[in-house]
Amino acid sequence: MMTVSAALVEVLASLGVRYAFGVSGGAIASLWGALSVSQITVVHFRHESGAAFAAIEAHFVSDTPVVVFTTTGPGLTNVITGMLAARGEGAKIILISACTSAPQRGRWAIQQTDGDTMPAGLTTPGALFDMATIVESGDALPQIVRRLANGLSRSGRFVAHLSIPTNLQAAPFSAALPTARPAPPRADPEAALVARCTEMVATGSTALWLGFGARKAAPGIKRLAERLGAAVLCSPRAKGIFPEDHRLFVGVTGMGGHDSVATYMQQHKPAHILVLGTRLGEPTSFLRPDMVPSGGFIHVDTDPDVPGVAYPSATTLPVRADIGLFVEALLEQLSPQRSYPPQDQSPLGRPAPLRPQGVGRVRPLALMAAIQDIVIDKHGCLILAESGNAFAWATHSLRFRQPGQYRVSTGVGAMGHCACGVVGAALAKGQGIRRRAVALVGDGAMLMNNEISTAVKLGVPAIWIVLNDARYNMCEQGMAVLGMQADAGIPEVDFALLGRALGATGRVVDRESDLETALHAAMTAEGPYVLDVRIDATSLAPAMGRNRGLRAQGLGPQEVAFPIRPGVGREVDHGI
Repeated sequence: MMTVSAALVEVLASLGVRYAFGVSGGAIASLWGALSVSQITVVHFRHESGAAFAAIEAHFVSDTPVVVFTTTGPGLTNVITGMLAARGEGAKIILISACTSAPQRGRWAIQQTDGDTMPAGLTTPGALFDMATIVESGDALPQIVRRLANGLSRSGRFVAHLSIPTNLQAAPFSAALPTARPAPPRADPEAALVARCTEMVATGSTALWLGFGARKAAPGIKRLAERLGAAVLCSPRAKGIFPEDHRLFVGVTGMGGHDSVATYMQQHKPAHILVLGTRLGEPTSFLRPDMVPSGGFIHVDTDPDVPGVAYPSATTLPVRADIGLFVEALLEQLSPQRSYPPQDQSPLGRPAPLRPQGVGRVRPLALMAAIQDIVIDKHGCLILAESGNAFAWATHSLRFRQPGQYRVSTGVGAMGHCACGVVGAALAKGQGIRRRAVALVGDGAMLMNNEISTAVKLGVPAIWIVLNDARYNMCEQGMAVLGMQADAGIPEVDFALLGRALGATGRVVDRESDLETALHAAMTAEGPYVLDVRIDATSLAPAMGRNRGLRAQGLGPQEVAFPIRPGVGREVDHGI
């Protein structure tokens, strides 16, 4: 007879789930077993947070909901940061965990997990989950399936949690399997609102400010920008939605962003900014008042709680609509005969090429240039940049021409997200193709969490490029800029040796002249690869905007520039 676990797994597959990532345990044994004999690809990770980060990135590659499974007690609490990241990134994740069977509750059961022993909010909707419930009976499956299907029909994120008692997982299920299908999300824009927006963008200078939520509307956005001759800005997560080598592209805003944006807003401030797919929060805008256009924002989002919140004093026309449908409606309204000349601004260029230096450690800019040439331009790899200086260097220096090739986490920004997420990205298949995934990570993040061992078992083409400077360098540089002192040092680690110990291929690069050969080797290797790059710790990352934001909150002196250490340059004012 079918069990509740088997019934739930069949339902999950019918909802589009193709991958399940997690860590086992006795309390989840029945469900783990059911998943393992199903059509869903099941991957056993080394840590629950690593499984969650990998699930997030697998979702974005495959565009399907992904299951994360955990056992009771520490299994469940270990996954919380990953669920926060899933919610912040806008992923569709279904967490399934075990809880203590009712007869054992309150009797000091092993890893007892119930309302008396776990933090509040794990089994109720709120800050962590859009949907959460304890499944107390197999009879509840039809209602649960309908709620899951409704949640997966949303255009944005959906993070759910099903907590299932151990004894119920193995209980018989004799009813007919419940059926439900997620409906394609659709939010048609109001015709009158489209007409009003058309009039606004067509009668004055307009810029587009793109966010990650606009990634599926990239072709229409490009046509719209060219029709209007509009300058285009993007958030760090939106790199590549609009080609960064296009004549209309101004630059990236926020963390690791470009000075060209500030120059554009000072010299050619537009009448309106059409905001597509970004909340304009601190990682994207640093909440700078000089980013407000003279005529205000037109803010398009499917979430009515987003427009106008980051800039409450700015004039904002909220438009609740699917971005792709709105852009197409706007294009239909704009006269195809009229020519809108490009707005007067200088497009963002590539960083100047660097000639390899023969002595000293690798400059981060030299590493980024080599990654651009070999990893991005020649091999078209997916790049994931870890929180920290790796994120700042990558966002500022790398250029992308298409969406879906760059991933960063700017909200939660958990260290270890990309060091683990790269495995899910390398495993998942998007449009029938598996491609190499490359994580740019700092040594601190790599020590905090990684899933090299999982990648070795799977044999997936996951590559780690470690910016190894024996310190939490964003913290060290930031503290110095803020006029404070603290120890951010780490004993130097041979990550190539660590990779080899775990079964991957590993190599150390300590000279710029060896970068090209090493990157080619990583791109052509079979299976996981760890490239340990010994970088120059004195090179200042483009993180001025973040430090300015901290000063605005009362940290450190208010001057603009500070020496990092005697004899070493001064902070560069990158990023708005």
